[in-house]
Order: sequence, then C-alpha cells, then structure tokens
Amino acid sequence: MSGTLVAVLALGLGTYAFRLVGPVLRGRVELSERTRTLLARGAAVLLVALLATGTLLEAGAFAGWARPLGVGAAAVLAWRGAPFAVTVLTAAVATGVLRAFGVP
Repeated sequence: MSGTLVAVLALGLGTYAFRLVGPVLRGRVELSERTRTLLARGAAVLLVALLATGTLLEAGAFAGWARPLGVGAAAVLAWRGAPFAVTVLTAAVATGVLRAFGVP
C-alpha cells in the first residue's frame, strides 16, 4: 500500500471512531454545568474565528474590502431576520457589484 492510501484509511478510521464516541458515551459521562457552558462558548468562538478569517483573509493576506462589505450587508439582513437564501444572494451580489466598480 502507498503512504497516501494508509494516511487516508487512518484518517477515515479516526474520524469514524471520533464520531462513534459521542453516541457510545452519551449516557455514561456527566458534564458539569460549567463545562457545558464553556463548550458552548468555545463553539461560538470557533465559529466567529472561522467567519473572521474567511471574510478577511485570502492566501494569508487581506482579501480586500469587497468581501467584508458583502458579508456586512448579509449580516445586517440576517440580523433583521431575512431568509437565508436572500442573505447569501445579497452577500454575493454586493461583493460582485463592488468588485465590478473596482473595489478590491
């Protein structure tokens, strides 16, 4: 077997095992309220960090102003309760229009 195939199989088995641990240990492990709160906050922080890096960076450098402004327009619509499809299309259109007018 090649090294790539071994790596793919190992990662696949690891992923399967990681996903299997949740249902298997569901009733056996009790988490304190503080731990649950910290896990929920950690998930929120991770999502915000992913959003920030995806919005602001491209290939390790600043992505330009069009993308953050498009995401900002979508954020306003999401905050106002607009449907998801409208929010995503607004972000794409706003970014495209800004880039068409020369905003990097």
